[in-house]
Amino acid sequence: MTDALKRLSDEGVAIWLDDLSRQRITSGNLAELIDQQHVVGVTTNPSIFQKAISEGHGYDQQLADLAARKVTVDEAIRMITTADVRDAADILRPVFDATDGQDGRVSIEVDPRLAHNTAATIAEAKQLAWLVDRPNTLIKIPATKAGLPAITEVIGLGISVNVTLIFSLERYRAVMDAYLAGLEKARERGLDISLIHSVASFFVSRVDSEIDKRLTAIGTDEAKALKGKAALANARLAYEAFEEVFSSDRWAALDKAQANKQRPLWASTGVKDPAYKDTLYVVDLVAPGTVNTMPEATLEATADHGEVSGDTVRGTYEQSRAELDAVEKLGISYDDVVQLLEDEGVEKFEASWNDLLKSTEAELERLAPSEA
Repeated sequence: MTDALKRLSDEGVAIWLDDLSRQRITSGNLAELIDQQHVVGVTTNPSIFQKAISEGHGYDQQLADLAARKVTVDEAIRMITTADVRDAADILRPVFDATDGQDGRVSIEVDPRLAHNTAATIAEAKQLAWLVDRPNTLIKIPATKAGLPAITEVIGLGISVNVTLIFSLERYRAVMDAYLAGLEKARERGLDISLIHSVASFFVSRVDSEIDKRLTAIGTDEAKALKGKAALANARLAYEAFEEVFSSDRWAALDKAQANKQRPLWASTGVKDPAYKDTLYVVDLVAPGTVNTMPEATLEATADHGEVSGDTVRGTYEQSRAELDAVEKLGISYDDVVQLLEDEGVEKFEASWNDLLKSTEAELERLAPSEA
């Protein structure tokens, strides 16, 4: 078996795991993935925590302690999730040190109910950074319109950020602009900007899910031929935008001050359509200076039969533009699709958070000491 994950790493793709649970931490599984599967980072989101906390008994002792203290359900969730992120950050610390802070990072998301509130998002990001208290944390902020000024302010305070839920090329450019503005603000404040890191999580599979559905509804041979093309085209054009912004004069001034590029992170890379190869959004998005965060099934599929054949992004820009243009010509509005996906993304994370609140509340009640 060829080591596809090593080849991926050698091509400049950082492999992160899109999952975390107390069980992964305490069983040694996370340490094993770092040691054997080239995993150099971890991402979390409300859905991941909701699943982790509602399955098994790994959180019982902490929940019982929290119940005894009669904490609110919101505080309980923050105590539980930050404990996991802190422990995962400690496990990844050697990677962080070995890569000068580039990798070895764990992401934790601001409360998704704040996605359209700039001031609350900033306050929550500061609180999370303080609570986790590890240099190798990334605070996840959604790329909503309200999220953009929050990204600038939080970066400007010296807090490293993972910008999440990016679907459109226009919004991605606004995210990079928000990052550069934040670095400029941090430099004006006299902070060491070489210590600030960021990734921009560009979502992949959901673009195909939505556009393929519309292509199927059109039903012509021309429409069917375009299925499975839009997500890759969109992500590849995002990389073109990344290359452009990070070779600009504005970037050059920050580069002189030892700033770090905001790397594109391919998110939502698990394939939703069984008709497509299960490694599609990994092997067809290989480019230097990127991150691919994978659910474990995708990680295992890539390790087992992924065919990594060098850079599969640069040199595809013209074809990618033509594919997105062809979709648009069939009457499928790109702007409509990406806005719908952003709205749905925020709603899904909010729903997961609300489920997490409910299940945690039930657990706190179950484990509460009986009043003597």
